[in-house]
Amino acid sequence: MLHNLKPYPAYKDSGVPWLGEMPENWEIKRLKHISTLHGRIGFHGLSSSDYGSDGIIVVSGSNFRDWHVEWNRCHRISEDWYEKDKNIQLKNGDLLVTKDGTIGKTAIVNELIEKAVLNSGVIVVRPKMPIQYENRYLLYLINSKVFDAFIDIKKTGATIHHLYEATFNNFSISLPPLSEQSTIVRYLDYIDRRIRRYIRTKQKLIKLLEEQKQAIIHQAVTRGLDPNVKLKPSGVEWLGEIPEHWEIVALKQLCSLLRDGTHLPPARQSIGVPLLSVRNIVGGRFVNRDDDSFISFSDYEQLCRSFVVQQNDVLLAIVGATLGKVAIVPAMSTFHIQRSLAIFRPKRHKLFYDYLAFFLRGPAFQRALWKTVAFSAQPGIYLSTLGAFRIAVPPLAEQKQIVLKVSQHTEQVQQAIDKARCEISLLREYRTRLIADVVTGKLDVREVAANLPEETDEKESFEDSLAEDDELENNEIEDEQAGELEEEVPA
Repeated sequence: MLHNLKPYPAYKDSGVPWLGEMPENWEIKRLKHISTLHGRIGFHGLSSSDYGSDGIIVVSGSNFRDWHVEWNRCHRISEDWYEKDKNIQLKNGDLLVTKDGTIGKTAIVNELIEKAVLNSGVIVVRPKMPIQYENRYLLYLINSKVFDAFIDIKKTGATIHHLYEATFNNFSISLPPLSEQSTIVRYLDYIDRRIRRYIRTKQKLIKLLEEQKQAIIHQAVTRGLDPNVKLKPSGVEWLGEIPEHWEIVALKQLCSLLRDGTHLPPARQSIGVPLLSVRNIVGGRFVNRDDDSFISFSDYEQLCRSFVVQQNDVLLAIVGATLGKVAIVPAMSTFHIQRSLAIFRPKRHKLFYDYLAFFLRGPAFQRALWKTVAFSAQPGIYLSTLGAFRIAVPPLAEQKQIVLKVSQHTEQVQQAIDKARCEISLLREYRTRLIADVVTGKLDVREVAANLPEETDEKESFEDSLAEDDELENNEIEDEQAGELEEEVPA
């Protein structure tokens, strides 16, 4: 996969901070001089209640996958909304860029056979005539560290949660001649296909290992450790039989706290107390991220009037595509949570927190959880439904034995999963560095690209996001975008 790439023969100063030097025959162009940008300014009253199964496709950033639009995941709205703005009526070849949540997610519209329009979080970029760039060349630029550096410079000390069209219009890029852009795109497409194949292989391995781990957990939390134990009907359809001496108890009776995060998130700050969400559950662990949101300490104190998150609380994702993710709160600095997370605080004399986490991760509970999901703008589950779930509860001493054995048996499996995820991460880092070096002219791919074998386009989606939980981009389910799941269960 690696090629002996060399720099261009001669360079000149681009005069642009995020570009540095560029090849002598390249030009600098601002986006507004070579393209038009259009985005919906607000929804003008559009809400999740306007979504339906019929009508016009409405595209959001959560529908982007592998630089394509997943049409089957899009919501639909009436044609009245479609006619409000002809500039954002989509056509094949359009380049789409998210301007809210995760800024800079991209997709190119293809295989569009019916009417479609943008939601308020996406900009459509179209080349002006005469055409001076290839869409896929610009796509690679936006997916490189060049765009990240541009955003960093424009932050001016504040955290950006929105990309204004005026800011994006002034994005200066280095442009080779069109024929050279085609060569660069051909090379990067070739490398990208290979990296995605490697990633897909690792993802298949991770899936098999996860299934092995799930089987170990399922056996332990539904049958215990003694293969000869007498069983009895649990009275819970999705659980089946359980050991005769175990109890079946509703979650709300086992927890001193069962709540979800704030439904009215305070204003964001550039510094302050982290306001964390489902995005912070990564590989089964609860972690801080570089792009966490922050709120003021006074707003944090206000949220703490409802509850304070503590070490060993169990967190469950209850809104969005990754509903069902579980993590235990480790020792970490002060933070609070958003509505995408439910928090369980087991009663110590009834339920061991590690056992609860294993049970919630088990395939039986996960299947039952998804069967009770309510759908609005996002899949979600009401806290009252969650609290009514009846789970299998062994004696406390046996819970601890189960946790110890399951941890021992799954440790080696988890190490293999972590190794595969690390390899995927390294592949992505390599791809990111290579794209940046090629689209800024640090490396010359012309000779290598000319000798590449001809390949047909691959239609298969490689599910490049499944190998790392945090890559599922749950920014779209934060705060007021999460759908209306307002019901709560008292502690």
